[in-house]
Amino acid sequence: MAEEQFLVPTKIYLKSGIHIGTKFQTRYMEQFIYKTRQDGLCVLNLQKIDERIKMAANMLSKYNPEDIVVVSRRENGWDAIKLFGKYTGTRVFAGRYPPGILTNPQLEIFTEAKIIVATDAWPDRNAINDALKIGISVIALCDTNNQANGIDLVVPANNKGKKSLGLLFYILAREYLKNKGTPISEEELNINQWMEE
Repeated sequence: MAEEQFLVPTKIYLKSGIHIGTKFQTRYMEQFIYKTRQDGLCVLNLQKIDERIKMAANMLSKYNPEDIVVVSRRENGWDAIKLFGKYTGTRVFAGRYPPGILTNPQLEIFTEAKIIVATDAWPDRNAINDALKIGISVIALCDTNNQANGIDLVVPANNKGKKSLGLLFYILAREYLKNKGTPISEEELNINQWMEE
């Protein structure tokens, strides 16, 4: 695939480590693995990562910001999803997902949503289970060791690294805004703030 067709240059993908998986792989994630390194780490296929990020951005673009909820139990995703929420207007839950916010209308913090994005299918499973109970779509970032049960769209990626998550949510925000007809300048979005340690 020609580099111009990627959402960001290959070197930026590689610098973020978005393609570095774990030493474990589930059967479902095998289709996204390019190779296994000598040290046992699985390497995800960049072309498939790029394709799935495009699919996720297109899927999210069908929804208004108030209909989208993004969750990240994993601390390395907190800054990235907060920036995503800041630029797109979506609701984000960085840290512990409050139980029942999607399913219990009696709660003060009850939230109606039409789609959720989970940064990791395992730690964010409570949010995914709530989404399944009410029948809304789920996009989840999955590493080589994740299961894909109940997920509508799997985005293969290193979902543990801060730079990887920063880059992924930067691209999602940029593409979402572009698809919604409100593109934002590269200077204003500033990729560096998303990928700093």
